[in-house]
Amino acid sequence: MSRSAGPHTADPCPRCCVEAVRTGVRTTAEGRDVVGYLCEQCANAWTRPVEEDLEVYDIVRVDLPGATRYGTVWQVEDDRVQVRGAGGQWLLWAERWQVILY
Repeated sequence: MSRSAGPHTADPCPRCCVEAVRTGVRTTAEGRDVVGYLCEQCANAWTRPVEEDLEVYDIVRVDLPGATRYGTVWQVEDDRVQVRGAGGQWLLWAERWQVILY
């Protein structure tokens, strides 16, 4: 389970369960785009696939350098996604690797 840590969301390490803000790094593994993470506590490294099947109206989390945002997919392009905040409070474009489907 993730929890808020200031303007970001902190996620637990799959090995040691220490929660920390980890924005990840886009990389490739076995010919597939993935986001890589590293736990500073136990040095565990893991990846998650970049979301490929996003559709308009999906609920997503966007991990940006300055904050974590939650919203609804508004438009989908090959390498980026437009996300709309609740009630239309904000609208932003994010790279696909920064988006996590909820």
